[in-house]
Amino acid sequence: MSQGNTGVTSQVVNAQACPVREVLDRVVGKWSVPILIAAAHGPIRFTELERAIEGISRRMLTLTLRNLERDGLLKRTVHPTVPPKVEYELTPVAHELHGTLLRLTGWAERHRVTIAESRAAYDEERGLVDA
Repeated sequence: MSQGNTGVTSQVVNAQACPVREVLDRVVGKWSVPILIAAAHGPIRFTELERAIEGISRRMLTLTLRNLERDGLLKRTVHPTVPPKVEYELTPVAHELHGTLLRLTGWAERHRVTIAESRAAYDEERGLVDA
């Protein structure tokens, strides 16, 4: 369809899509999903998150927590103790998101074998697999 037929310019579409894409990129980022799921059961400390999320570095955990807090998805509470006790918990917006993430991760778990088989068949049909 040509631009003239739609009445919508690509600039308008991109202006509306970019903020949505930015939010989705953050929410479904590699580390955001496991952090949000781990924090859904109540306040959780940094070290508990670090132990719960396999493969995440301290730096990446720190950056992701900061971004999720900035986006209003996590609330960070510092308790005045020595050493300071810092906890993270989901905000109401993130609690709403949590249900969606559980459905998405459930779908991925149910269909991961089917998708792996489809990929293998696709690669084999196109000669992308070493014999």
